[in-house]
Amino acid sequence: MKKEEFFEQIKGKVIVSCQAVKGEPLYVEEKSIMYLMARAAKQAGTPAIRTSSIRDVIAIKEETGLPVIGLIKVQYEGFESYITPTMKEVDELVAAGSDVIALDCTNQKRGDGQSISAFITQVREKYPEAVLMADISTYDEGVNAWKLGMDIVGTTMSGYTPWSPKTEGPDYELVKRLSETVDIPVIGEGRIHSPGQAVEMLNAGAHAVVVGGAITRPLEIAQRFIKAVEGI
Repeated sequence: MKKEEFFEQIKGKVIVSCQAVKGEPLYVEEKSIMYLMARAAKQAGTPAIRTSSIRDVIAIKEETGLPVIGLIKVQYEGFESYITPTMKEVDELVAAGSDVIALDCTNQKRGDGQSISAFITQVREKYPEAVLMADISTYDEGVNAWKLGMDIVGTTMSGYTPWSPKTEGPDYELVKRLSETVDIPVIGEGRIHSPGQAVEMLNAGAHAVVVGGAITRPLEIAQRFIKAVEGI
């Protein structure tokens, strides 16, 4: 699928994030079960899946045939960023056939001493045809990623860096500002807990939204209900 076709396919839609990492209830060491979540998401009508790890990228593509936004979560010593932080992970995602590669494009500390701008430039030079998604936390980070040739900007990291606003819900203002500035798709992601919030994200200017915890993370969903009831 060409980049423009992918952008048109996801426009105004909900991309479902199907992820489970070690320590989470749905992570199974022996075999990924995220393809089952992806199966349900496809039946619900999602146009694409966002997932982490090579095994989930492969399993979900085989199960659904949908485009996959792939990433690898790994924590290296000296790195604050953990979403596809080095070229090693980018290489693995390319080899696995990930349709879009998501990587941390915040200004968090990198253990290799590189700036995020230098890293983005290297990735783009090595993979000029790859569709790259920048996971950012602030307006300036999003604009920087756009100027360096990223194809998509996602608000994934808003609230997860020390310098980004901490809110209970989505960062609508960040989506609005970016969509008014950059000429690439802005994906609204992060703390979207309800269908109404997803709609608000689109109304703020998002090209599409990514929803994960509210759909595919039963522990988070259960905790939200229990916390609300206990607060009565």
